[in-house]
Amino acid sequence: MLVVAYIGFGNSVCVYHLPYVADRDFIQVKYIYRREEDRVGDTERESWYPDITFTSDIDQVMKDPEVNLVVVNTPDAFHVSYTKMALENGKNVLCEKPFAMSADEAREVFAMAKEKGLLAMANQNRRFDADMRTLRKVLESGVLGDLVEVESHYDYFRPERDMQIKGFHMLYGLGVHPIDQMIGQFGIPKKVVYDCRSIANPGESDSYYDLDLFYDKFKAIVKTSYYVKLDYPRFIAHGTKGSFLMPPLGHNSDIKRKPGPVILEKAEYPEEKWGTLSYIDKDGKDVTMKVPLEQCDYGMIYDNIENVLVNGTDKVVKDEEVVAVLQIIEQGIQKAKEAK
Repeated sequence: MLVVAYIGFGNSVCVYHLPYVADRDFIQVKYIYRREEDRVGDTERESWYPDITFTSDIDQVMKDPEVNLVVVNTPDAFHVSYTKMALENGKNVLCEKPFAMSADEAREVFAMAKEKGLLAMANQNRRFDADMRTLRKVLESGVLGDLVEVESHYDYFRPERDMQIKGFHMLYGLGVHPIDQMIGQFGIPKKVVYDCRSIANPGESDSYYDLDLFYDKFKAIVKTSYYVKLDYPRFIAHGTKGSFLMPPLGHNSDIKRKPGPVILEKAEYPEEKWGTLSYIDKDGKDVTMKVPLEQCDYGMIYDNIENVLVNGTDKVVKDEEVVAVLQIIEQGIQKAKEAK
């Protein structure tokens, strides 16, 4: 049984964690820790979860021997400090992205967890998005032949937002997801070519990035822009025997939430949101078909945690992958600072 305490009570906990653990009978959510100042004027939401103890006493969480998994969902700057605190108190940790603010910090945390015989893992849950799971299904089917190129887009049309943004937040906040999706699928690249900059504030922001991740015989492209007015496919994959296009499903940030706990419902995606696959089969026949979407399931990372702790299986998000993602982000930000 995983007895879980969440550190933080923001959108991530309410939307991307609690609904997905609710139906898993090997998980009990015992605590949600919130700083007292964060609760002022915002306690009504706590009543939506009567079976969870809300507390502003961090020692109550850390000293409870029943708690064996702490999930860190704080602002980025506090990820490492709370993760280390949990490890010091003998707790396994799942930490939101970015796992740390530098590759060196991440290495330090992983070394600490290893020394104590505990699990510390990044919650790179977007590996389990509906579109990513669908792309993975197509890639692993082998029908595309040898892979030539995979392109990942997460775009907007928000030029005014680009004009307002100063500071280097995009790669840590958003880019961490698609970079991790490619590294999780294909491993650590042999080489990375960077185009990171801001259109409106060059040298002061990383609000546009185009990263080429080179592997032995193919490359993966990760791209985000605030200047895409017409929808671009979320994923494009080309191989020696065919191609696959995955249309965008929309942005989670655009969904309007009703008061009350988020109720998980299986998404029924219309056919226009399905992927399109075209390839030459083993008999030389030209095949074109629509590919229904897999279900998004962010709870799969908890399934892996249970298997790691109970059965000693490998972590789905490996330490070296987390470090590689952070190294790419750090280098990308440096390139953005130089792009004046």
